[in-house]
Amino acid sequence: MAAQKIMNIDWHSKLNKAAHHTSDYNSTQMILRRGQAFTITLNFQRTVQPEDNFTFIASTGPSPAESQQTKAIFHLSDDAAEGWSATQEHCEPGRMSLMIVSPANAIIGRYKLKLQIASGNKTSSALLGQFVLLFNPWCPNDDVYMANEEERQEYVLNDSGIIFQGKEKYIQKEAWNYGQFEEDILDISLSILDRSLNYREDPYTDVSNRNDPIYVCRVISAMVNSNDEKGVVEGKWSGSYRSGTNPLHWSGSVTILRKWYRRRFKPVRYGQCWVFAGVMCTVLRSLGIPTRVITNFNSAHDSNINLSIDKYIDVSGETLNLSEDSVWNFHVWNESWFTRKDLGSFYDGWQVLDATPQEKSKGIYRCGPASTRAIKEGDVNLDYDSSFVFAAVNADCVTWIQHSKKRTERIYSNTRKIGKFISTKAVGTNTRVDVTNNYKYPEGSSKERQVYKKALKLLGVSSTGRRKKVTKPRRRFPVAGRQNMPVTRQKPTVSGKLKLDASPVIGQDILLTLALQNLTADFKTIKVKLRASAVLYTRRPKAEILQWSRSIQLGSEEVKEISFKISYSQYKNALLDDRKILVTAVCEARQGASLLVEKDIVLQDPLLTIEVLGPTVVHKATNVLVTFTNPLSEVVTDCVLKAEGSGLLKEQLNINVARMAPMETSTAEFEIIPYKSGIRQLQVDLACIRFSNIKGFVMLDVAPAQ
Repeated sequence: MAAQKIMNIDWHSKLNKAAHHTSDYNSTQMILRRGQAFTITLNFQRTVQPEDNFTFIASTGPSPAESQQTKAIFHLSDDAAEGWSATQEHCEPGRMSLMIVSPANAIIGRYKLKLQIASGNKTSSALLGQFVLLFNPWCPNDDVYMANEEERQEYVLNDSGIIFQGKEKYIQKEAWNYGQFEEDILDISLSILDRSLNYREDPYTDVSNRNDPIYVCRVISAMVNSNDEKGVVEGKWSGSYRSGTNPLHWSGSVTILRKWYRRRFKPVRYGQCWVFAGVMCTVLRSLGIPTRVITNFNSAHDSNINLSIDKYIDVSGETLNLSEDSVWNFHVWNESWFTRKDLGSFYDGWQVLDATPQEKSKGIYRCGPASTRAIKEGDVNLDYDSSFVFAAVNADCVTWIQHSKKRTERIYSNTRKIGKFISTKAVGTNTRVDVTNNYKYPEGSSKERQVYKKALKLLGVSSTGRRKKVTKPRRRFPVAGRQNMPVTRQKPTVSGKLKLDASPVIGQDILLTLALQNLTADFKTIKVKLRASAVLYTRRPKAEILQWSRSIQLGSEEVKEISFKISYSQYKNALLDDRKILVTAVCEARQGASLLVEKDIVLQDPLLTIEVLGPTVVHKATNVLVTFTNPLSEVVTDCVLKAEGSGLLKEQLNINVARMAPMETSTAEFEIIPYKSGIRQLQVDLACIRFSNIKGFVMLDVAPAQ
């Protein structure tokens, strides 16, 4: 008998993609999820005979081998076996439908599927096709299984979202286009894995570990930043951005990932924390790992992991660079959902990942996965980097005034400042959900302090912030002054507060009041040294805006208010890329401790409106009208209006706005042709060199093609 031959193969693309929740991928590839059956139909040259013996070979990676689990050999069987299996669904002369199942712990990535047919002493072999296998949150046996369908829709299938920014008392929504289903994005995500240091050093072992979400997430966390592995995004927090893109100008991941890919893997300039988190969310969702973006307000960067953030200022309030510790107005990271077989089931669920290059983890700039349960319980000795994340949400703040080389005064200690309003986007809506309780017990509660003391003990840190022993090979920075200088510790005899007289708007003067109160019955003369600086969201000063000194006399328990302003002319050249100002007042009396009063100011965005001028239907053009106002009392030129949105625009749209007169309201109109139905997010961004970006977004309900 002649060898059996396959004439053609039907992969039932539409049917399989729908069953595997991969229909949204804008790709002609067969994209499947592990642990779930898919169907193929084979048409043969002749009728299949009982003696025809079918052997399937599924393989991935370079030099596939069964010992590395990168190659599976399995036979046609009546029963689905463990591991890879193939069973016959339907058979008629010359035609057979098969159900093939991959194991729930299969390696993810690109696969080839081959079939060998032995007919007596004759054998034929054929490549049935290629497919991409992803993690499967719908499969109960997959490590990334998520039981709630609404959460799967949000954390796996939603291709747009909200990233919260600002400060704890002024939380802002920023739209982000994840675009994980856009053309090329899955290919780029797989390329990120193949460009990693692990793959380049040992591709066989690297691929064999890609069944584990812990491993994959650590690789992606390292590769999204460019510090060690020439990854996707190069970070920058100071100086000029002219050699790249200001991080504030990005509105989504698609443009960044395509730029990295099309420029032969050259890191894209520049990113900051929300950019790293947005890109990592795109990549992990594209691979099938449920992922969300988290914002931690008043986020600590505790460089020496002693759970004490030490800030040093001089007597004028200027920040001194004597410590690598810092407190950021906000910091953005990711959480991904999977089991922790390495730690135990108690630590399953949301895991913190951070691609922002802050500290090294086992020699590479990456962070996590750290279980949120471990962080909440103070289990800072557990993998990976739980101590760093614990400090980010729990460290105590200490501020020191350096009066001289011989005297340092501790003036401020706050155990409740760090880790406020930890936020993420709600499931199914754009509202903010507070997840602080996932990270720690209520501030000031006995349980919270108990956990804090437990963490100190595990880290080998005394209650003064000094280390008893070194538990991790992290970079160590000296804490200047405390060990060698006498420390003054008295209670302040005055209280103070900085208040805004009106909401601050870009282009207008900022009106403030410093209110001081004498807390004693004695007459006092208070020396006030006030300074205003333009700062990054990391609270690192960029430029000085204002500085003055005054002596204020306070009678017995008297309250006095000092009004002052920061004029637009004073701050306009310092706030070209951001809208953040830090005002500090150092208040000194002859008796009692010095007082530090601080105020973070974020200038409000000017109004930008987006109006869709007709119904939105797949493959039908409709126009969008954007209205915006020059907020300045001067002419601005060379502005650019940018628009993007998955399912609405295949590439980012750029419209030049040549000139706007002072306070002029302008409009721009452009066309969109939706190519995906459902709820879609359209983002618009006005960029100008005279002020930082003005952003807006609108949600559109796109109807299917008629």
